[in-house]
Amino acid sequence: MRAYPYPRLSGAVTARVTAVRLRGPGDVREDLTTKGFSAVEHVVALGRAERANWHTARLVLAATIPAGEIEAKGQWTDVTVVAVLTDKITNVRSVARLVRDAGDGREWSGEIEVHRTGHADRASLAVHVVATVGGVAGRLVASTEREWIVDVTAENPLRDRELDVTIVSFARGAAWLRSFRDVPWIVDPSGRIPTVRLNSDFEGLMALVEGEGAKVEGMVGEMLMAQMCTDVWTAVFHTAIGDLEIEDDGTPLLPPDWRGEVLREMLPDVVPGRSAEDALREVHIRRTGEGSWAELQPRIHFAATRRAGVPKTLTETVRKIERLEQEIHA
Repeated sequence: MRAYPYPRLSGAVTARVTAVRLRGPGDVREDLTTKGFSAVEHVVALGRAERANWHTARLVLAATIPAGEIEAKGQWTDVTVVAVLTDKITNVRSVARLVRDAGDGREWSGEIEVHRTGHADRASLAVHVVATVGGVAGRLVASTEREWIVDVTAENPLRDRELDVTIVSFARGAAWLRSFRDVPWIVDPSGRIPTVRLNSDFEGLMALVEGEGAKVEGMVGEMLMAQMCTDVWTAVFHTAIGDLEIEDDGTPLLPPDWRGEVLREMLPDVVPGRSAEDALREVHIRRTGEGSWAELQPRIHFAATRRAGVPKTLTETVRKIERLEQEIHA
């Protein structure tokens, strides 16, 4: 927890996206439907736009601040509320000042613009309250606890990303896939989000994945999917930990994209009882040769199987087999 040498607001600051307006070539305007942003997930999915060639998106914002606390304590003056859009990948930062609405000062509103060329993936949107404290202007006295995510390519406003699963012929597909024609799937973590490529040439695979056939085939398909998910989690963890930005003092940084999400999800099981930053440092030290990297592999596998739901799937499969045997012998 960060400490501040001045008093800060204890009340909550909340922010809402109430509308999204897109502008494209020829100054053509379009309102994004409400399905394109979620107040529950705190996500704006700009990939849902009907026009893929939009240039800018204007987000209409509403924010609520603890005005009663400000007035009662009198420690903060010259109060200003700003929205800040930050993209750690492209290093783009946009700031917009919100305007106080009529009333008791709790409600503020405004707009912030998202430039398509400035963002490649996801950006975070937060609202901050800035004030003069003890004669010092520009003090950050409160912020939204949960940031909004602005995703410039996603079609659905989901905080947790969905894997990109594609079905392709390994034998007749891209040249690089042909050397993998004897395996049922491969995980490709090189793109914007990890992709699982299913080999349509692998005999019987699609029937199992799609849940066709008898009861036994359905159970095998469930176990197959759990194994595939284990492979995915293992692959993306190793990809994320192998491509870290390192500060001058040797401290590894959590990546800002899906790699950071994977590490935050898995590190508590890989190095239990430690903060994400401390766990990341420990894993990085071991991977670079200053500790036992091999000793961590069972923990990584454990974390991957948990995320893939292998224990639950296996338990349910055993019970289904027992019931099936009872039906056969009845």
